[in-house]
Amino acid sequence: MSKLTTKKVTGVALITVLLIVALAAVLATQMTARLQLQMQRTNNITLNQQAYWYAMGAEAFAKRILISAFENGKEVTHLEQIWAQGQTSYPVDFGQITGEIFDMQACFNLNALRPDDNAIPTGTQRRAIEEDFQKLIMSLNVEGVSQFEAEYMTDALVDWLDQDSAIASAGGAEDNDYSAKEFPYLPANHYLASITELRLIEHFTVPVINKLKEYACVIPNSNLHKININTIRSDQPELLEIFLHIPIADAENALASREGAGFKTRDEFFNLPEISKHPKITNDQKEQFDVVSHYFKLKSIASFNDSYFALSTLMKVESNNNISVVSRTIGRE
Repeated sequence: MSKLTTKKVTGVALITVLLIVALAAVLATQMTARLQLQMQRTNNITLNQQAYWYAMGAEAFAKRILISAFENGKEVTHLEQIWAQGQTSYPVDFGQITGEIFDMQACFNLNALRPDDNAIPTGTQRRAIEEDFQKLIMSLNVEGVSQFEAEYMTDALVDWLDQDSAIASAGGAEDNDYSAKEFPYLPANHYLASITELRLIEHFTVPVINKLKEYACVIPNSNLHKININTIRSDQPELLEIFLHIPIADAENALASREGAGFKTRDEFFNLPEISKHPKITNDQKEQFDVVSHYFKLKSIASFNDSYFALSTLMKVESNNNISVVSRTIGRE
């Protein structure tokens, strides 16, 4: 073999070796990057899991608080009980747990609009609640929302909740309306699971929903309609005004006269001068209110290092003072 040929072979071999080394370097770099990414993912999962268990610990703690609050006072729920202390934060190893308990009967349960003979005995009472809900929407003072829009929103919500596929009223919406959308879907024909579900319902707008959150809530799988007069916030007199059909000034004065421990009985509230001077308040209207609550929501946020976990837990206080979890929602609402 000539020297020239030998040099060519040596050059090709050298280039091949360089290509192999370069390929190995690329593979090693990719493997290292993937390994680092996998290690980071594992670390994130570990941190998130720890934050999750911190949130579950907050839920267990909230159960103990509710049990303690109702051990000696099952007949009355008020804002001086230990559960109503507002937002509280607790330091934990490498993080913090923040939680707050809310009374889910200090607001109007949207599922109360679902027809059910057990909770709403007569069609007359149901229609009365629908009319009151329309007034509640009107009281929000959302620009562009008149009586007409309020009626249509109420009709659409009733159709979303009822069990049939027949349009109940002019503003109602059923299968044909939702399936004709650009991204079609079908109405639930069941209870609402969350107030954010209103975004799916015909006629409802984001401004209305955001305002409605201040006065309305959702108790999943229940059309219970019992508003606790002891836990209604002082800035929510509209709930009394609308469902009792009284002037807003009288509703404000009634809430202002409420002591910290609340009213012992419903009659004690309705005997207030601001309320008793309205003889047209019917027994059906009075039945919409109570002094005891059974449903509570814990909103908790747990942090661990740089990981955060938000959890909303809806709990029910049973007759034997046990606490059952109705639902859990992960993430901020």
